Amino acid sequence: MNPADLARCGEAIDLADGLLITAGAGMGVDSGLPDFRGTEGFWQAYPALRQAGIRFSTISTPSTFREDPRLAWGFYGHRLNLYRKTQPHEGFSILRDLSRHMEHGAFIFTSNVDGQFQKAGFSSSQIAECHGSIHHLQCLDGCMADIWSADSFVPHVDEARCSLVNEPPLCPWCGEIARPNILMFGDGDWIEHRSRMQETNLQQWLGRVKRLVILEIGAGTAIPSVRHFGEFQEGFMIRINPREPDLPAHRRGVSLAMTALEALRLIHAS
Repeated sequence: MNPADLARCGEAIDLADGLLITAGAGMGVDSGLPDFRGTEGFWQAYPALRQAGIRFSTISTPSTFREDPRLAWGFYGHRLNLYRKTQPHEGFSILRDLSRHMEHGAFIFTSNVDGQFQKAGFSSSQIAECHGSIHHLQCLDGCMADIWSADSFVPHVDEARCSLVNEPPLCPWCGEIARPNILMFGDGDWIEHRSRMQETNLQQWLGRVKRLVILEIGAGTAIPSVRHFGEFQEGFMIRINPREPDLPAHRRGVSLAMTALEALRLIHAS
């Protein structure tokens, strides 16, 4: 670690009036959450799917809910239970602390559907979830364009078979099976107005910020939504990524080849 890079991070944060936190799956790894990096990483988390030869891009589709809803909800129900019981790591509190002195505070743009930022105390009004949230449901057919809370659904999952044991949630309007309000692969039925409204709030916030720092954490190139969004913004960028830390040649900022928690502790101390 170059001490000069940490000093630059500290100076940029001290001068900033707004902190844009852009977070990918790597943000949750220090909390014990899987990041599904590559087929082997995914199958390690879900051995039943390895045995069946089912990949992440296969099970994460609306068609799987239509063809085998218990399998689809076995996967998403396990994730929902996991996210509900997981406690956010110390880095989330560090992010809140870093932004406290800033006039416009922090706003989060994340591809994570786990709700960990809300659980860590960030207001829902300062979060944009570009791929939706597992804590919200919608009709599989998208009827009524309705989105509702998943709080009343408690999945019972046979983890050895990756299969839902109890009944799946149903749409209150038409009785069809409900699915998570998450953007899946090959998804033409995702109801996106909740995420669109969040991104409108984010754009309004960005319009007020004059001295922006973009703190990108654990956002890779495989699904580059978060990475591209942050690079498009004007401001000093801090990219935290142990495997893909490099910044574009034209970008003003610092890259830290570290895990989220390791880097955030050092930045906070600086």
